[in-house]
Amino acid sequence: MMLAAGAVVVAVGAALVAWAVVPAGAPGPPPASLGNVVDLPVRASVLDAPLVDQHGRTTSLSGFRGRVVVLVPFLTSCQEQCPITTGALLQVQRALSADGMGHTVAIAEASVDPSRDVPSRLAAYAAATGTGWTLLTGTPQVMTSLWKAFGVYAKRVPEGSPPGVDWQTGQPYTYDVDHSDGFILLGRDQRERFVTVAPADLRGAKLEPSLHAMLDTQGSQNLARPQAGSWTVAQALEAIGWLAGRTVPPPG
Repeated sequence: MMLAAGAVVVAVGAALVAWAVVPAGAPGPPPASLGNVVDLPVRASVLDAPLVDQHGRTTSLSGFRGRVVVLVPFLTSCQEQCPITTGALLQVQRALSADGMGHTVAIAEASVDPSRDVPSRLAAYAAATGTGWTLLTGTPQVMTSLWKAFGVYAKRVPEGSPPGVDWQTGQPYTYDVDHSDGFILLGRDQRERFVTVAPADLRGAKLEPSLHAMLDTQGSQNLARPQAGSWTVAQALEAIGWLAGRTVPPPG
């Protein structure tokens, strides 16, 4: 379930901004209207927390050291915003690949619903939606600690009435998860550098049919009428380019 950005309070520690020095011609830092530019250390216990990807392989955030990381909270059972976010990330990934930055930047969607989002379900989601990046889960305790460290809100809530239908099983959902939208950027040195709780805005671009089919009525409204202040693919690429030190052209 989508949680309005205005309802979320993100802890950014000492929110003093430390501007990065980037090569001439590279994008500047994201504007305050999009989110918070920060320069915060991430505890080793968070970076080394045991996670599992969609292939069942044990991994951790520390495995991405040396790459810019786009860390995104999501759940495969979301019907309101996550499919739209995944659709936007598909465009981000295409732009990065076209510009030869596929090995410089890592996209990682990590679950706020680890009880349902086991590796086999993540793999099914990747196959159904065409995602080519890392999908992460872990034990409920690990994921709760991970998201708490990044100030991401997540809470299990009752499913709506009538309940939505699970895209994988065809059975009604029995609960939902309210959670923060947006994404977090980690620098190559794994310091937290940017956070936004805004949802994605495709700016009228077509959402892949498999993702569109996952949306409920509210999700279709979010797609057609994104809330003010939502992030676009171009804005995400500018933020990534700021940390990568080069401009990333948006997809054609």
